[in-house]
Amino acid sequence: MLELEHGFRAVDVHARLDPDDGAVVASRGRDISPERLQREMHQAGVVQSAVAPGPRPAGEGYLRANNAVARLSVDRPFRAMARLNGPRDPGDSAVSRLRNLAAAPADHHTDPGDVEQYAYDSRLHGFVLDPVNDGLPTEATLEQIAAAGEPVLVHAGRGYPPDAVAETVLSYDFPTILSSFGGYPLDRALMDEALELLDSYDDLYLDTAFVRFRDVLERGLLEHPDRVLFGSGAPDTHPDVGVMEVLTLDVSEDLLDRALSKNAARVIEGLAPGADA
Repeated sequence: MLELEHGFRAVDVHARLDPDDGAVVASRGRDISPERLQREMHQAGVVQSAVAPGPRPAGEGYLRANNAVARLSVDRPFRAMARLNGPRDPGDSAVSRLRNLAAAPADHHTDPGDVEQYAYDSRLHGFVLDPVNDGLPTEATLEQIAAAGEPVLVHAGRGYPPDAVAETVLSYDFPTILSSFGGYPLDRALMDEALELLDSYDDLYLDTAFVRFRDVLERGLLEHPDRVLFGSGAPDTHPDVGVMEVLTLDVSEDLLDRALSKNAARVIEGLAPGADA
């Protein structure tokens, strides 16, 4: 098994733990219990994982799901992240801009008070934004995230490309982890755009989930050794897959160690060595 073979301390910044009403199994994608996710992470040699719920139905907020994930993370090697939603359209079309002028938060949207409460919850270690599925939070909510100073994992890709992230989220002062090098699904041009953004934003990081291009991963580590973080994308893919893709890169052991553990530990405190369960 990998935990006996690769010799690195590995932590994961991008995993999903999506409880159903009974807080037992995932409600979308590959059904998996918390116990099985924990077992698969162990098999891959991953000692800590940042987890958040997946998308909920339209009109449903994330308070219950976030609380369930935080509860399921207790006494497990999971670090819960609170998923946030909002009323704004992440698109850059004229229609999107017009909608955003009149966008008003609904009861199920995250507001600044919610963020403040999440920030004071010792069970939570940051936030997750998925604007394509959940909408973009209001400016006031993003300002409260900045005040909290916690890291934010942002799902990016064709529906919310890196340049859109730069125009919205990256104007605020908090550590931002761009999922999948900003190019999900398998959009090399967007991944290249995200790598270019690293030169302009000191608090921007990229995770490796679903990045299947060796040369892109190697370029990221060689050009920006402190800004690439391991993310598995589990349970939609087995964490073994992501770990092996990193381990087989043609880079030094020091760079592998940074990608698998050291970089993430600087961004998400709960993934630091002293926090191992």
